[in-house]
Amino acid sequence: MTPRSTSPLLPSRRATLLALAGIALVQAPLAARAGFNFFTSEYTVSREELQAQVVRHFPVSQRYAQIFTVNLREPQLSLDAANNRAAITALMTIGSALLQPSSVEGVVSVSSALRYDAATRALRLDNPKADRLELQGMTGRDAERLQQIGGLVAQELLRDYALRTFTAEELTVGRKTYEIGDITVQQRDIKVQLK
Repeated sequence: MTPRSTSPLLPSRRATLLALAGIALVQAPLAARAGFNFFTSEYTVSREELQAQVVRHFPVSQRYAQIFTVNLREPQLSLDAANNRAAITALMTIGSALLQPSSVEGVVSVSSALRYDAATRALRLDNPKADRLELQGMTGRDAERLQQIGGLVAQELLRDYALRTFTAEELTVGRKTYEIGDITVQQRDIKVQLK
């Protein structure tokens, strides 16, 4: 009976397989954390996920000077990587008993820088600004006044708006709980640095 030869690579191959299995086990909980990159300490949230979160909180409305009611609905989120800003464009209705007809339709676009609110673990709009507001069927000074009112109310409605709220579990790996650092708006997602 001849002794079976053993390849010198066998222990190495076995060690490699065991190492890969170990990595797979370690990474399995991380795979459940959509967007978390353990190696770069970053969390990435896609525009689609953010859009789904935004839609849940609309329509929104607010009264202005007890005369006008401004309503925003059907929001669309866009990301401006060049300026590190996010924007929400929504259909707007301004209603008042003083208007003939009693309401005016339009579109408003509000852009904003982003900030992290550690107390609520939320990524919030920071000082939103109405960049564009178009009203249908209105011209002249009446249109200008309504645009000012609509822009002010839209900015107020979206001030400190929570674009994404993180759970404690999303920011914890093992015994380490991360804090949010730099926020980078990219073309298709928003990336936050974890520190």
